[in-house]
Amino acid sequence: MNTFSRILALAAFAAAFVAMPASAEDIKAGDLVITQAWARATPNGAKIGGGYLTVENKGTAPDRLLGGTGDIAGKMEIHEMAMDNGVMKMRPIEKGLTIEPGKTVKLAPGGYHLMMFDLKSPLKQGDKVPVTLEFEKAGKVTVSLDVQAVGAQAPGGGDKSGHGDHSGHMDMKKM
Repeated sequence: MNTFSRILALAAFAAAFVAMPASAEDIKAGDLVITQAWARATPNGAKIGGGYLTVENKGTAPDRLLGGTGDIAGKMEIHEMAMDNGVMKMRPIEKGLTIEPGKTVKLAPGGYHLMMFDLKSPLKQGDKVPVTLEFEKAGKVTVSLDVQAVGAQAPGGGDKSGHGDHSGHMDMKKM
């Protein structure tokens, strides 16, 4: 390979690297590895927001995500969204979300998520919001949620279709 080809290959590699979405750093807490911590931006005046992340249990015993806290919100709970007879329903996970040994649990739009109530200010795209997660065994773990676009479906921005957001047909009676 001549010098020009090497420079061209290096430039192509650098361009590909720069184009990759930035991701939150991996956080290790006991046997757990927490990755892809993010949230959706919220409009001004919104009082609720959603947070998402992936938790992998590399240990031999289950652990449980019990909830969280953060200066951004008055209250934070683990919630689940699921279809029931054609209606999207959301409910808190009262006893926490179990992460079985050797398994990975993904909190994502339309499924499990961190529900942040009484937001003190809007979540703005590009911000990093610190929250403290509480696990039964791993204890308290601080992570930074990378705030993505309002309708983002994944940490890199993903689909902005708005599916899985907190609007539409939901049965809020059980909240």
